Amino acid sequence: MANSNKIVYMGTGRRKSSIARVRLVEGSGKITINGKDIDDFFGMETLKVIVRQPLTVTNTTAKYDVIASVKGGGFTGQAGAIRHGIARALNEANSEYRPMLKQNGFLTRDPRMKERKKYGLKKARKAPQFSKR
Repeated sequence: MANSNKIVYMGTGRRKSSIARVRLVEGSGKITINGKDIDDFFGMETLKVIVRQPLTVTNTTAKYDVIASVKGGGFTGQAGAIRHGIARALNEANSEYRPMLKQNGFLTRDPRMKERKKYGLKKARKAPQFSKR
């Protein structure tokens, strides 16, 4: 690998059913997700903002390159998982960032999951149509 002499910080991020493995390498601020540039991977601007939030808060946007591989879930969950992973990696890189990241809630794993489907119902809570007669 070309960047074998640079220090790499790892972070695993999770949200809903998405799991992101994030590597922070000292660089110019390039974000690569699953081998694609962030602009090619995420269509919506809000998702790109979500991914960049931990870097923006700690003023390290141009200091680190982000290499992430993410799988599972939808694109919103994947963006949240990458954000969580970046925050964890930044915390590993420099523990002085911890108060800022914690204050903004980037280090907290979002525990909300899809509720399981129950028998007799069409979805988790949706019941079949009721008719008195």
